[in-house]
Amino acid sequence: MPGLRSFITLVLWCVLVLPGLAGGAVRAKDMGPLQKLIDAAEKNAVIVLEPGTYSGPAVVTRPLTIDGRGKATIDGGGKGTVIILKTNGATLKNLRLVNSGDQHNDLDAGVQVRGDFNVVKDNVIEECLFGVDLQQSSNNVVRRNHISSKSDAELGVKGDAIRLWYSRNNKIVDNIITHSRDLVVWYSADNIISGNRVSDGRYGLHFMYSRYNLVENNQFWRNLVGIFLMYSDSVVVRKNRVFRAQGPAGVGIGFKEASNMEITDNEILYNSTGLYLDVSPFQPDTTNRIYRNTIAFNDTGAKFLNDWTGNHFTDNVFSNNIRHVSVSTFASAKRNIWKANYWDDYEGFDQDKDGYGDKPYRLMVYADRIWMDVPDAAFFKGTPILSLFDFMERLAPFTSPLLMLEDKEPRMARNFTPITAAPTGGETNEGKSLEVFGANTDASTKAGTSMSKSDPFGLHDPNIGYLKKPK
Repeated sequence: MPGLRSFITLVLWCVLVLPGLAGGAVRAKDMGPLQKLIDAAEKNAVIVLEPGTYSGPAVVTRPLTIDGRGKATIDGGGKGTVIILKTNGATLKNLRLVNSGDQHNDLDAGVQVRGDFNVVKDNVIEECLFGVDLQQSSNNVVRRNHISSKSDAELGVKGDAIRLWYSRNNKIVDNIITHSRDLVVWYSADNIISGNRVSDGRYGLHFMYSRYNLVENNQFWRNLVGIFLMYSDSVVVRKNRVFRAQGPAGVGIGFKEASNMEITDNEILYNSTGLYLDVSPFQPDTTNRIYRNTIAFNDTGAKFLNDWTGNHFTDNVFSNNIRHVSVSTFASAKRNIWKANYWDDYEGFDQDKDGYGDKPYRLMVYADRIWMDVPDAAFFKGTPILSLFDFMERLAPFTSPLLMLEDKEPRMARNFTPITAAPTGGETNEGKSLEVFGANTDASTKAGTSMSKSDPFGLHDPNIGYLKKPK
């Protein structure tokens, strides 16, 4: 009967079609193991995945392209690494990678890269302990990925969003990283880290024993530490924005025995400590060049662990910091070079109208030193009582104040033409094996470049078979 058939059709439409239109009721189809598709593909094949969820882990041992088109999920099932690239020349793109294992010793990750000239781009990597782990891998690209770690893990036991270990000439660009532990670079050289946005982690970017890397145009915010350069040399950090590294250990950019650094054109804002320097520069006859940075709204603009030398502060803006410069011990920072900086608390005139103060800017240490010497007193810094102590000490000092620093050519205005040369564009370490950021070196000795670096673990020794790179 026509009426009965119409009624049955309506019931079936309500049961089968309407839930899908209501949204979320139709689950992605389980497409089976990804490894089967990989094993069946020929060398250099392009695997375009149909929408759905594929099971991992999976290992790629020959050059392939795997494209999820933004609709395919690879689920690691909580075991191991979701995808391992144990090859050269593979591409992973437009995938959602989830549920790696949780073993730090095994570096369980969304992607492990164990080869050269691979591309990992436009992926979402979440609920994976580590995001992308590169080990003894060079000339890879990690671009435009969204990465977060295990949501149920405390910050200290999350994995690193991106980890480079003994890897060179990689590009880490335009990634969005949140709620992971670190972006960390170990024993690695000639890498470009550019255009990334890193938040809500421990170290936004952490260098260990690494040289000749470029860090440019990144944003780091709400991390415990923005950028930390530890036991590393010849890193260029420029045009980054580092802000809101707060709390007792909050540091915008930190140096630990770091030498020949170039820190230029950065914005370092709203941190507990803007710059922190610990025995840096460490290598003899080297300097750290800190030029054209805006260091503002920090509790302390630049803090030294002790009386050290070799840092050149030129063309910087120090503004609205509670304390522009301090030293952890009762010592000064005057053995460093301070030249042509803007200080918002400068009290002087420019009678000859040359843009510089007629008298030097001198930062003295008076009674407000109390909050640096007595940690509990830091709670009261900036309050009227400590300001009163400071005023009384200046009015009738009980002891001779300590000269913290002297800038003989202080700027009168925060907008000025720098005396240090700004980059003219195109100055990266791409394609430069015997040049480091424009500094020519001796081609016979290769001194001053990463090509002269030591090999403390013998990892480049071809006689160590188990450490050979995959073919």
